[in-house]
Amino acid sequence: MNQQDHKYQTYLAILKEELVPALGCTEPIAIAYASAKAKELLGDFPDTITVAASGNIIKNVKGVIVPQTGNLRGIEASAILGALAGTAAKKLEVLTNVQKEDVEKTKTLLAQGICQVQLIPNTVNLHIIVTMQKGPQSTLVEIKNEHTAISRMEKNGEILFQQETNDPELAQAPIDRSLLTVADIYDFAQSAQIADVKEILDAQIEYNTRIAEEGLQHAYGANVGATLLESYGEDIITLAKAYPAAGSDARMSGCVMPVIINSGSGNQGMAASLPVIKYAQHLAVTQEKLYRALLISNLVAIHQKTGIGRLSAYCGAVSAACGSGAAITYLYDGNLAQIEKTITNTLANVSGIVCDGAKPSCAAKIASAVDAAIMAHNMAIKDKSFQPGEGIVKENVEKTIQSIGKLGRDGMKETDTEILRIMIDEK
Repeated sequence: MNQQDHKYQTYLAILKEELVPALGCTEPIAIAYASAKAKELLGDFPDTITVAASGNIIKNVKGVIVPQTGNLRGIEASAILGALAGTAAKKLEVLTNVQKEDVEKTKTLLAQGICQVQLIPNTVNLHIIVTMQKGPQSTLVEIKNEHTAISRMEKNGEILFQQETNDPELAQAPIDRSLLTVADIYDFAQSAQIADVKEILDAQIEYNTRIAEEGLQHAYGANVGATLLESYGEDIITLAKAYPAAGSDARMSGCVMPVIINSGSGNQGMAASLPVIKYAQHLAVTQEKLYRALLISNLVAIHQKTGIGRLSAYCGAVSAACGSGAAITYLYDGNLAQIEKTITNTLANVSGIVCDGAKPSCAAKIASAVDAAIMAHNMAIKDKSFQPGEGIVKENVEKTIQSIGKLGRDGMKETDTEILRIMIDEK
């Protein structure tokens, strides 16, 4: 791929937009960001906060610890802390400057019930509206489709900013992801100038490895990553599963370390990178080859999520691990056809894993998805793959990815609704 081509520049822009740091699970962080922005517009701390959110936001915030808080969970805690101590300019690192006294004040305000939560029915999957009131003054901040994509801001009923998307179902990022194909991703990874991607990939390697090691060394969540190593030893397959699982252990349980995300998700960012990093170390490949493998992994994950959407009942760990499997095949000098077979084999196996919100068990789902991707790689490197007509497998990898997009976006809508019903049923 020529470095001057529009497609090459588009692929670079996608990576720069997607591979960014985030502190904590991105759904509570999105609420904290909207809240910090609403408070910034208000100019004072509000008397009341109302957060209206889509079911997928409610689902993904319910079970995960808000970073910097120790043990606080939920939309109310995210919104109050964002208003108290959030720095809106930091976006997905909005809670970086939180202090102990801010957490204690949040607990007091939670007990006072200043924040109310409402469900926005029949809406886009990623949708947040934060409304604040201080005496006669009011502000509103709305986010749609992307975690930091503000679509509307109001003060005292006056619209300050409004940006509507063309498609109510899919995230309409400014960069054209329709140009992504597996063949072109492979071409881009082979021809990319390392100087163009080194900075963002170095950050991914550093940040995500660091939080994985933190998760292995300390008690977080159910300690899935550490349990894998204790139970199965430190062979490469177990390491490839344990590292992203450990990163998720830490991240889902309030660890304050940032990660480099993929498709709006830290868990997906870790699942798309850490198995590749561990295999690169195991094979003692050059740093350049690791960079090129990470390009394949990240872009394959993004390609799949483009059709599914940011949030759905389809577990994003599958897409991310699928990217890792493709990259592992590349590290073993697999050709394009074998990389495509790795993707097909993974999707044919574990596309049924559901997303029931962000919480400690995400670590186990990551480990299971990575295990499936490694098996898919081992099949593909021997030129073995599932065939067209077998379930959701189509005649080529692009049509198989399209079928997964339909499954996650359209086919699992009712599943998504039922998962939410089960999660909010207090009985």
